[in-house]
Amino acid sequence: MNDEIGRRLREAAQEHQPDRARMLARVQRGTAGTTHGVVGARTAGIGRSWPRVAFAGLAAAGIVAVAGIAVAAILPETPPKPDTAITLSSPHPTSSTTEPAPPAQPTQPNRTTTARATPDAPPPLGDSAGPLTSRGTIDPHSHAFWTQNTLTLTTTQPLTALTVELRVKQTGGVESTGQWQTGPTDDFTIAVEELDGTVLYRWTLKPGHAVPAADHAFAAQYNHTANRTPQADTYTVHATTADGTFTVQGTFKG
Repeated sequence: MNDEIGRRLREAAQEHQPDRARMLARVQRGTAGTTHGVVGARTAGIGRSWPRVAFAGLAAAGIVAVAGIAVAAILPETPPKPDTAITLSSPHPTSSTTEPAPPAQPTQPNRTTTARATPDAPPPLGDSAGPLTSRGTIDPHSHAFWTQNTLTLTTTQPLTALTVELRVKQTGGVESTGQWQTGPTDDFTIAVEELDGTVLYRWTLKPGHAVPAADHAFAAQYNHTANRTPQADTYTVHATTADGTFTVQGTFKG
């Protein structure tokens, strides 16, 4: 509170401007009230009082100036305010929206896949194997309601065991009318039967007999409905020689 009072007194002393004209007017009014005599006496009094009025005005001005100096000397001087305001930065840390990058995933070493060796698969069955060569045909004397499927088997070695099977697909009205072979009938066991949707013709070499190295034919004859195709008919041959057992198979082509 003392600092505030001192500040206001200094400001009032600095802003004070004495009004000399007003002070002289007040002095004149005061001196005029004490003279009520004749005009001549008033004139003489005024002439004599001018030096006093001037002195009184100077004295009043001096008193005011001295008072201002005294007040300024008594009160402590307030330090001047800085021209610019200082703004303190916020102590709060600045938040960052950048997230730390995840750690890099360890790289997997390249793995070399070693192909596994596969066991030797048996070769696909065909129309030839070892000493055997085979071919299935449709007899040229076949017609719309009757057909002969002929298998020609060639062997370069004698056969000690032999089984021949001809399968005629049952496409409607298929019925066996006979069969034949180039070898002696007594050397084979012959059977004809329907099995799994086919008419099966089978020749089996009897034990103790042999088939010489040569061309041999086995034929199956049958009736059927009109316009039959033999594309689903097949044959299979199993034969044994001194070198082992061999198998051939195929279809019939007209």
